[in-house]
Amino acid sequence: MVMQPAQVNTPSSVGPKQPGWQFWIDRGGTFTDIVAQRPDRTIVVHKLLSENPERYPDAAIQGIRDLLGLAADAPIPTEQITAVKMGTTVATNALLERKGDRTLLLITKGFRDALRIGYQNRPDIFARHIVLPEMLYERVLEVEERYTAEGEELTPVQIDPPLVQALKAAYEDGIRACAIVFLHGYRYPDHEKQVAALVREIGFTQVSVSHQVSPLMKLVSRGDTTVVDAYLSPILRRYVEQVATALGKNQTQGESAALRLMFMQSNGGLIDADRFQGKDSILSGPAGGIVGAVKTSVMAGFDQIIGFDMGGTSTDVSHYNGEYERTFETEVAGVRLRAPMMAIHTVAAGGGSILTFDGARYRVGPESAGADPGPACYRRGGPLTVTDCNVMVGKLQAAFFPAVFGPEGNLPLDGDMVRQQFAELALEIAQKTGQRSTPEQVAAGFLAIAIDKMANAIKKISVQRGYDVTGYTLCCFGGAGGQHACLIAEALGMARIFLHPYAGVLSAYGIGLADVRSLKEQAVELPLTPETLTSLDQRFQALAREGQADMQEQGFEPAQISLLFKAHLRYAGTDSAIVVDYATPRATVNRAGLLRQRFEQAYQQRYGFTMPDRDLMVEALSLEVVGASSDQTEPAPISDRTMPLEPIALVQIYTKGQWHDTPVYHRTDLRPGDRIAGAALILEATGTNVIEPGWLAQVTERNDLILSRDENQVSVFPSENHQTSPQTAGVEAAPDPVLLEIFNNLVRAIAEEMGITLQNTSYSVNIKERLDFSCAIFDQQGQLVANAPHIPVHLGSMSENVVSLIRAKAGQLQPGDVYVSNNPYNGGTHLPDITVITPVFLADSATPEFYLAARGHHADIGGITPGSMPPHSTTIDQEGILLDNLLIVEQGQFQEDRLLQILARGSYPARNSRQNLADLQAQIAANERGVQEIHRMVSHYGLKTVQAYMKHVQDNAEESVRRVIDVLKDGEFRYVMDDDSEIDVKITIDHRNRSACIDFTGTSSQQKTNLNAPLAICKAVVLYVFRTLVEDDIPLNAGCLKPLQIIVPEGCLLNPRYPAAVVAGNVETSQAIANALYGALGMMAASQGTMNNFTFGNQQQQYYETICGGSGAGPGFHGTDAVQTHMTNSRLTDPEVLEWRFPILVREFAIRSGSGGQGKYHGGNGVIRRIQFRQEMTAAILSGHRVIPPFGLAGGQPAALGQNWILRRNGQIESLGSKAEVAMQPGDIFVIETPGGGGFGSATEKNP
Repeated sequence: MVMQPAQVNTPSSVGPKQPGWQFWIDRGGTFTDIVAQRPDRTIVVHKLLSENPERYPDAAIQGIRDLLGLAADAPIPTEQITAVKMGTTVATNALLERKGDRTLLLITKGFRDALRIGYQNRPDIFARHIVLPEMLYERVLEVEERYTAEGEELTPVQIDPPLVQALKAAYEDGIRACAIVFLHGYRYPDHEKQVAALVREIGFTQVSVSHQVSPLMKLVSRGDTTVVDAYLSPILRRYVEQVATALGKNQTQGESAALRLMFMQSNGGLIDADRFQGKDSILSGPAGGIVGAVKTSVMAGFDQIIGFDMGGTSTDVSHYNGEYERTFETEVAGVRLRAPMMAIHTVAAGGGSILTFDGARYRVGPESAGADPGPACYRRGGPLTVTDCNVMVGKLQAAFFPAVFGPEGNLPLDGDMVRQQFAELALEIAQKTGQRSTPEQVAAGFLAIAIDKMANAIKKISVQRGYDVTGYTLCCFGGAGGQHACLIAEALGMARIFLHPYAGVLSAYGIGLADVRSLKEQAVELPLTPETLTSLDQRFQALAREGQADMQEQGFEPAQISLLFKAHLRYAGTDSAIVVDYATPRATVNRAGLLRQRFEQAYQQRYGFTMPDRDLMVEALSLEVVGASSDQTEPAPISDRTMPLEPIALVQIYTKGQWHDTPVYHRTDLRPGDRIAGAALILEATGTNVIEPGWLAQVTERNDLILSRDENQVSVFPSENHQTSPQTAGVEAAPDPVLLEIFNNLVRAIAEEMGITLQNTSYSVNIKERLDFSCAIFDQQGQLVANAPHIPVHLGSMSENVVSLIRAKAGQLQPGDVYVSNNPYNGGTHLPDITVITPVFLADSATPEFYLAARGHHADIGGITPGSMPPHSTTIDQEGILLDNLLIVEQGQFQEDRLLQILARGSYPARNSRQNLADLQAQIAANERGVQEIHRMVSHYGLKTVQAYMKHVQDNAEESVRRVIDVLKDGEFRYVMDDDSEIDVKITIDHRNRSACIDFTGTSSQQKTNLNAPLAICKAVVLYVFRTLVEDDIPLNAGCLKPLQIIVPEGCLLNPRYPAAVVAGNVETSQAIANALYGALGMMAASQGTMNNFTFGNQQQQYYETICGGSGAGPGFHGTDAVQTHMTNSRLTDPEVLEWRFPILVREFAIRSGSGGQGKYHGGNGVIRRIQFRQEMTAAILSGHRVIPPFGLAGGQPAALGQNWILRRNGQIESLGSKAEVAMQPGDIFVIETPGGGGFGSATEKNP
């Protein structure tokens, strides 16, 4: 079968032949927007509060009544209404506030805590008190059943009396929603079907089954999605019934009545109300905004747009390049969702974002003033916000803003209060920094930071993915968007902005324009070959039959239905799928080749390279079924203006460093052909549009407003809003507080872009899925400036690598060179952590001005065991291949042959050098992305400014640490490890200089084991611990170390001499150092104190993971269960992915109850992990706290010890120590029980 490109049909209408009213409704958190189309197809707009219980029970129904002119008790004449199309935040709000229905989770035995543990990473790596999202399910039951990844039924589903009794007990307790998630159920659904039938028989009214909700691989995200569906669908159903009842629509008849009630889904398509599901409702409103932006932009002639929707608390940005972009895996409110959604990136910067000054930097958000109290100008005692900035600089004029404030709701915005507060803030800034700024300059500075944040959000969805947005149009909508659109466009180099007449209610308008859509998915996991295409065609035919039947049931004729066939393709061994068109012309001979060509074009654009020798896998198929809605022809504007356009007022606005006389116009006074040069204000009923100097506004024949750059004016970057010029700023001694914040965000954003590139382009599971990597930027001296929040043990130690390169190769570094190093005695940590370093040269520089580094944990680098984490190594050469400042790219040429020779040499060569090469190339690509961004930054700001502000960023971090040190007390701690080695640390505080001495004198000498930790690790841990004491958003960098004197005697455990083995020092001793430092500071009890390094493999396959445990309690907080702590934050591979790729079975992964230490504040619990082997393999464990328990503090109790043991297939149990390497036979089970965290405070103390 050859798939044909889908034809988009546009029927005259959907529904009855006689036109009636249509209501398109976006029910938001604060306001409900209604766009109504009258029977004569003219449009009317209405806006009302979403919650106003004194006046009406439901805003959507009240809005319909208002527009139809009905009394409160009059029935709604449904015969006059063709359709009601709604987007709603009802389910989203229930998710955010955790107010969904009580839900029961049924899951495969051994996985009761799988969704709680998730992928084990913590959301904030510098938080001592780790806060994880609250679970949605109230109760969980394990079901005995099991399939393998290949479909072998190991255990038939056990529907036994205990299960039935437990289900009935849950039902009798009032639980009515049930989520069913079984391992590999997406592919082998029989067990899920059997249990679902039982659950429905008992009486549960909402049963969500994972193979129907999200038929894709990954237990955790599919499980979360299924739970969300069960949790939210009843809420939605009740709301749908409420609306349907109010409209007099009897859904039980399934009638072809005039009125159609439809809801907007997260995927951008409408669906009949009775088919609306919880999992598809999360982005219901924002998806309408994207549809509105796309449909109106395309009608206006723009097919490449950036959607910019700025509201009160946040800003949503989106990207469109000819087709809707969707994500199939995302996280919302702490819940992992595996369902198709519009690709929307949200940043916490909106009109209500709160402004603060921390003594050195201007800060915008993330906290919002909300609607109550709202901004300072709202007359409710609120704080200064972004909205107040616009009042201060004149871009929001109180005289033209609705007078709805004050006790009686009849006063204008309070401009006097805004000016007073900015004057006070300007005085405070002058006192603390010595820099005098006017109130309007302060406001402009805060606006520059807000612009910067929003521009960075747009870069994440465009530039980072290989799109050049300079030729795009910025489609601006939302209440606050028009005030900032010109400055956002300038920040991104965009020259055109599109503002639709209904920009203020574009989400509602988009819902009206949307088609009915249904997305069908099916997991495949087959190689892309000519032979597999027949199977794929058959699968698509089955999906198409199902999709067309769905649409026909919703009232569409076959001619109104179009089909879009998509294949999710990825390189074998990687995890980043790219969606490509599956349909091919009839005459195509090599269909597989054409699909590969499409994939590689998209891959090249996104990542900058392809892998032509790598096989392609078809991960999944998706079919989009579209029921086309009627075309909306927008009525031509009718203007009765006969005179030339005149402003209604002349005001002053402050922008780009000066005040401007600015005319004010009403949008309703404009007519086609009008041209307005900036500076100008154009007022609308739903917002204000600011035309900045250098921009020209034109009204088109369609009444759209198009803003374009005046080519005669010099381009201006948002930071130039402030009084400091970028090319000269920062060279002075005192930093400009605005640029300091912009650079703080900018350098971290570059490191994050590098990290995204590395994750996307890497080969190994370690880097791509477990995210065991870090990226960072360094100054000319090799000192850390900024990093992305990756793996803590990497972040503080990479600078030692860079400094060692500078020392070793001074005068030899050339443009286009890239070096690699993993030498623990020259700045490295342990051999699997390989660092790629790129010197950054500028056009006229003879020496590097900056350095970039990307470090990744490679799956194998040789050594005596697969995975290169040998438990019993005694010298460094037993741990793998040592690379010491090796040149791997010479003047732009990758030295592949030289590298392969080195990886193959010695007694213990690398087992999979091709995989090493692939990951190294990804690290090189990550650095190259950073080089491009550094060049862009220097081009804009000038080298002197960039270098000055890199130092200012470090100085700011230094001052933050000094402030913390000032409140610390002296302390010391002796930490005993399982092998009787000791870490002795004494911390002495010098309050006069606000500095600290951290002295490790007394620590054990270096050992004959591999627990020795290179000096770089010790410095990294000290840096991390003191950074966690700063409860503020600062980058971790070299400045944090400046107030700290670290004394580590040479030849001790923490500063060993060559050739000591060090592989465990990085993963185990680092955790011990962190615990010892917290003990000396008295800040928190011990966390699990180990990474529980587990490796298995053979000559063909190797796998490595670190396993979470409990975190320690501290003053005022309990420890957290089952989470990565301190020096690691690597993810865990999803159990379905792990079983698909390796011949093992995950038999159990659960929280180990009772393993946390008791106390006034109890420690977190560890976990139990049981892995059964299906082939002969070597397995190794490298762990700690199997002999000495993690300590409690201030009277708190220690945590339980960890345990390692093997259950042989004959039932024999073999206990293992902290370190072990064993031969595993088919049927053997390796069991790891990780330690908990220590308790804090005596359990007899009263807990508040």
